[in-house]
Amino acid sequence: MKDHSVKVKLNGVEREARCEARTTLIDFIRHDLGATGTHSGCEHGVCGACTIKVDGNVVRSCLMFAYQANGTEIETVEGIATAGQLSDLQLAFKKHHALQCGFCTPGFLMAANELLQNNPSPSELEVREGLSGNLCRCTGYVGIVEAVLEVAQLRVMAKGANHA
Repeated sequence: MKDHSVKVKLNGVEREARCEARTTLIDFIRHDLGATGTHSGCEHGVCGACTIKVDGNVVRSCLMFAYQANGTEIETVEGIATAGQLSDLQLAFKKHHALQCGFCTPGFLMAANELLQNNPSPSELEVREGLSGNLCRCTGYVGIVEAVLEVAQLRVMAKGANHA
């Protein structure tokens, strides 16, 4: 029985669907709205695979009900790319082999994006701490950290060049 109408702005597009009161936000996004980039891992908020932004705040979408997101703006990993082009962060993940099976990648990209917005020039330790809420079973994290550090450096250099 679908008994709640939920309206959200998903990656800049107004969307609406009906769902049961017990539907988690991750299930609503994936099954009702068809945005399957965000993954459901542990379903306990531990692994970080379901990391998204709701009204600019990073959340674990497995720990939130869809009806709680009614009227909000949601950004998922699909929203990181611009006009069908991979973002600098996505390209750096590819370059540094920061993904293997890819299951954790959407959550890492969302967390890394947030980290770089809050700290444009993080140290390696700050990157590791900033991403510590996300788990990867494949990569050993080295490529992920290298990708984030490279993007941080390139963005700082580009910003400096734009102000010169």
